[in-house]
Amino acid sequence: MSVNTAEHRDAPPVKRPLWARIPIVHQVRQSVGLQRGMLVAGLTIVVIFLLTALFAPILAPYGFSQLTDANGNFGAQNPPSSTHLLGTTVGGYDVLSRVIWGSQTALFVIVVAIILSIFAGVLLGVVSGYLGGWLDRVLVVVCDAVYAFPTLLLAIVMSIVITGGKSQLIGGVFAAAISITVVFIPQYFRVIRAETVRIKAEAFVESAKVLGASSGRIMFRHILRNATRTLPLIFTLNASEAILTLAGLGFLGFGIEPTSAAEWGYDLNKSISDVTSGIWWTSVFPGLAIVLAVLGMTLVGESLNDLADPRLRTRRRAAGTLPALGPTGDSAPEASTDVVGDLELDSSELEARS
Repeated sequence: MSVNTAEHRDAPPVKRPLWARIPIVHQVRQSVGLQRGMLVAGLTIVVIFLLTALFAPILAPYGFSQLTDANGNFGAQNPPSSTHLLGTTVGGYDVLSRVIWGSQTALFVIVVAIILSIFAGVLLGVVSGYLGGWLDRVLVVVCDAVYAFPTLLLAIVMSIVITGGKSQLIGGVFAAAISITVVFIPQYFRVIRAETVRIKAEAFVESAKVLGASSGRIMFRHILRNATRTLPLIFTLNASEAILTLAGLGFLGFGIEPTSAAEWGYDLNKSISDVTSGIWWTSVFPGLAIVLAVLGMTLVGESLNDLADPRLRTRRRAAGTLPALGPTGDSAPEASTDVVGDLELDSSELEARS
């Protein structure tokens, strides 16, 4: 066993191929057991959601506000059939088309909300954590106060202020996105500020100061790239919350009108009376779309959160690949190679993080 260990120490590190270093592929290779199953299942759902949103004009059999075709009106509350695979709503819209187009609306809100919140939260977090002083104290108090507001209540207020009671596509999307942004900014601010406070005490930051680098260069050239490694974790979890907030706005009547865009929460609101009448298809499929989209992003976020802990990842990897001991108490050379290689990769990641 000692001979094999000495050989591994003397041997040069093996460089992994480019495809194995792709972020998603790298995380899948790191995961094991149930964790890998959760990550793969979440990624599958998210990919289907993204493809559905991007190719909605091709996949949807009708437009999101279309009520007629060559054969005439669709009719209201028709059950699933060959013409309308998921039936029609009380307003006479095709359920399948509304579900597919609704994914595109949800994707728009997620992208706008996350981009705005990341830009503002990261900027404030870096400046607050690096400069400190009275500015840091004021920003911390303000972000804590904003974070105390209920998400949906703030979204309703912002929707009324921005749209003025008119729920058009652009106004509705930006109303939901900005209201979600205001709530998400404190989350990004807290994470980036904590990382900035830790990183600014590192030796390379002190060296940059000695060499005469300006505060702006240190913050945005040296600290920022090292403080944003945990953002993908927050992104996936906040994306699911953005979908729920958008659906809540639509369900309460502050969403987007059906003639402007398709929205799952609005369709659920209009199907409440259908449930008591035994008309199940108008509510099941929009609700299922919300559940699956949120479930997929949550699974990805929780899996990435586990993989971000090197100690947890090393322990699971070692438990899953540690070979059985032979009669003399030594392990087989081939199996020990995998374990030592994994431990070396994890130790290098720990050094990079520190």
